[in-house]
Formats: sequence, structure tokens, C-alpha cells
Amino acid sequence: MEKYEINENTMAIIGLDSNNSKVLEEGKEYLVNDNAYEVMERSCQYYGSSYQGRVKGTINMTGFRYKSPIIVEESNELIFFPITTPDNPQCVWINLKYFDKVKEINNDSYIFFKNQKKLRTNISKYSITSQVLRSSKLHLLLTTRKNRKNN
Repeated sequence: MEKYEINENTMAIIGLDSNNSKVLEEGKEYLVNDNAYEVMERSCQYYGSSYQGRVKGTINMTGFRYKSPIIVEESNELIFFPITTPDNPQCVWINLKYFDKVKEINNDSYIFFKNQKKLRTNISKYSITSQVLRSSKLHLLLTTRKNRKNN
């Protein structure tokens, strides 16, 4: 089985346990024999960095040291944010570009994607909203720097 790398169609990486995760793409779902951290690390390496390098970049740009969103790949603005600590085997990573909204329903939070798919989680709406705002700030800084460079 080939190893999975994040691409423009990746909406989320859902950690299932310490050995497996589920990948949501626009029109497909995959089960992969790697945990979410391993998928993130391999994807960062695929695009020329490391997970730790991407985290350091986020810290340098934003000061966010905990549950840091990361730029997996710059040119396509692939920015992912974790909804729990990345050390958690069941960590879920969301692609900011596909995120639409979060709603709380019966003590669970539902993440809605722009293509109408949804993901149920027990993480609070407040916590997810905070991660979206942090990721949006990272995206704004990246876009501003790219625009400044091109002018």
C-alpha cells in the first residue's frame, strides 16, 4: 500500500489510533496504516520540510506554540489545524480551505465542510473556533507576505 501525502483535495486527517487514520478527500475516504502525525510528517517532508520545521515557521510567524496550525505547502496554501494536541493518537487535522462552520448539537460539535460533508467530534465549539481563528491569522500572514513579495 502506498503511503498517503496531503494534496489539494485533502479535507481532513482523522487519527483513529496509534497506527491508523482516515483521510477525507472531496470525493473519497481512505483508511491508511499510519497515524495522523505520521501522515502530517510525511506530507511536510514531501513538500520539502519537516513537521517540526513547519511548527517552527508557525511560531515565528504567529507566536502560536500550542496546537499550532501549520502550512503543509505554501503555493497552494495548504494550511491544516489540529483540533486536539497533535500528540493525541486520535488527533484530527482540518484543512482550513475546506472548513465552513462548526455547530454544537447535543454536547457534540459538528465540523461542516464547504462540500456539505460533516464530521462529529467531542471537542468544544469554542476550541475549534479558536483553532480556525489561529489558522486564519496564519493564512493572512502567508498571503500578505506572498503579496508583498510579488509587488
